Amino acid sequence: MEDFNLHYRFLNWRRRIREIREVRAVRHQESYHGNSDEVGCYVAPRPLTKENNYFEVCIMDTGVRGTIAVGLVPQYYKLDHQPGWLPHSVAYHADDGKLFNGNGVGQQFGPKCFAGDRIGCGVQTEFFDRGMATVFFTRNGKEVGSVVMAMSPDGLFPAVGMHSLGEEVRIDLQAEWGLDEDDSAMMVDSHEDEWGRLHDVKVCGTLLEYIGKGKSIMDVGLAQARHSLSTRSHYFEVEIVDPGEKCYIALGLARKDYPKNRHPGWSRGSVAYHAADSDECLDAAEVNYKQRRVRNIMYFNDEDEEDEGEDMEQEYDGKKVTVFFTRNGKIIGRKEAPVPSGGFYPTIGMLSNGEKVQVDLHPLSG
Repeated sequence: MEDFNLHYRFLNWRRRIREIREVRAVRHQESYHGNSDEVGCYVAPRPLTKENNYFEVCIMDTGVRGTIAVGLVPQYYKLDHQPGWLPHSVAYHADDGKLFNGNGVGQQFGPKCFAGDRIGCGVQTEFFDRGMATVFFTRNGKEVGSVVMAMSPDGLFPAVGMHSLGEEVRIDLQAEWGLDEDDSAMMVDSHEDEWGRLHDVKVCGTLLEYIGKGKSIMDVGLAQARHSLSTRSHYFEVEIVDPGEKCYIALGLARKDYPKNRHPGWSRGSVAYHAADSDECLDAAEVNYKQRRVRNIMYFNDEDEEDEGEDMEQEYDGKKVTVFFTRNGKIIGRKEAPVPSGGFYPTIGMLSNGEKVQVDLHPLSG
């Protein structure tokens, strides 16, 4: 899947956006600096085709105003205009739910969109060779509506516009649409279905975002996978996308009935690796998320702190495993731990505003 992040910050926006048009990467992130009087527009390097007729944008942050537009434009579209404002372009605007079709006056089209929503845009394949295109839009996997427009000679290119500071989206240029209803539902919800428990954590694809209060240690947000680790799936990875205010992020393993407002590693039947609230975490976040220098602490707790009268032999299967943690592909620690009854479940904890992590529960390596 080809997806990447775009931020609204204007550092020589027009020059940098043209550089992006030549970039191909699995996960690509760019930042820009400037003022909110200017529009920034991303145009994909390739148009939609019969084989690849749909793309999706996940809103990660609405910024100051949420003026995010998703649509289709000609190849050499003016990059200081929102998609849909100029002729031969069309776009669904998140801030007001309006459709802009070749001019600056929008028509009410669908609901407003917010952080966590997915906006999709595609062209019905049967119209590719007829000079006209039926362009349709979706929101969170459900079709919102469609519009007929003339097909540009050079094709219709996926585009995203942003117009206020702090806006951020993740783009999937190889999203799929048009499957059977059951298959489509499975694909739309595939990542959400991987999580059995979510508390004060929002899911957007493979992205987890903390949405709790973040004011005390009782405000932990928890995400626990639906399935436990096994010999066939024994490893998972987390990338810190945004450390938030304090970088109170923990990843580890926990029993299935683990308390929802406790970091993994704090309570019995869990072991975890914590990214501490150090200055290094925050400073390095602006340089390279995957290579940031983070002071980490390993937490392990198998004490019966909640129910002192319980028979511990019933709580555990009698087996012990060696849990290991990696950082940027290198093992940084191991801990022997008894396996809770029912197994160990991948568990993520977060505790400060703005924290976002990308989780791969099934990495290719491991």
